[in-house]
Amino acid sequence: MQEDQIFENTSYASTSIHDETFDQCIFLKCDFSDAKLISCRFTDCSFTDCNLSMTDLHSSTLSNIEFVNCKILGVKFNLCNDFIFDVRFSNCILDYSSFAKRKMTKTQFINSSLKGVDFGEANLKQAQFTDCDLHETIFYHSNLQGADFTSARSYIIDINENMVKKARFSKDGLAGLLLQFGIVIE
Repeated sequence: MQEDQIFENTSYASTSIHDETFDQCIFLKCDFSDAKLISCRFTDCSFTDCNLSMTDLHSSTLSNIEFVNCKILGVKFNLCNDFIFDVRFSNCILDYSSFAKRKMTKTQFINSSLKGVDFGEANLKQAQFTDCDLHETIFYHSNLQGADFTSARSYIIDINENMVKKARFSKDGLAGLLLQFGIVIE
């Protein structure tokens, strides 16, 4: 078990770590690209300026985890342990990652790129997408009730296929809600 540790400029690229526990650890400028973090437990940890591209988090637990300025391309968060999945993202690149079927109520995505991210069947009730790019992001049978998209951009959300009651959108984003109706907005 690793507790109250600071890991800085450490490379875990293409390595495998199994059944390890990290509690209240800080990861600074670490490289986890193509790493396998299988059945690991991360609790109250932060990742800053890290590369987690294509990291395999299969059966890992992420509880109260903060990602800041991280590159997180193609990560399948949907394969993480369902129990206490609690994450926050600020200034991150999450392109082509998957949160399919993930319960993520009140999750904060701040100033992040979420291009091509899969939120199919995810519970994003009251999530915040503050200044995020959602180009080609997938929302299908997703619970978006009370979610805040007011400063998000480039999203297309089918209001017939998703729960959007009390979700907040800006006037500039209306085109992304009306696309399925073939309406031309000028």
